[in-house]
Amino acid sequence: MKYVLMFVETEEYARELEAMGDLEREAAYAAVVRWFADNAGKITHHTHLAPVHTATTVRLPRTGAPIVIDGPFVEGKEVVSGFAEVEVADLDEALKLARSWPACPIVEIRPAR
Repeated sequence: MKYVLMFVETEEYARELEAMGDLEREAAYAAVVRWFADNAGKITHHTHLAPVHTATTVRLPRTGAPIVIDGPFVEGKEVVSGFAEVEVADLDEALKLARSWPACPIVEIRPAR
């Protein structure tokens, strides 16, 4: 089964990452690189997203023309910072991967069709 793991960054996590010294930050990034390497056989695609302030949102009202907005649709305390599409046997295996994620404090899992 295919699932998408969405890595959700919180404001608190972003502040902690920013407050880290260079060596500590490099170690945090290295843990993410290791996670991807350790799970490479199950990951079919992944990417890190640009910061939320770079977003462009298109609102599609039921009537009228689409509205283009610079920035995210909603200002939130949590933002998706990246994702990985994985091919695993079942939700339990996807949960195992999510539990081992070494970075952002929230991982949302959704089946991919």
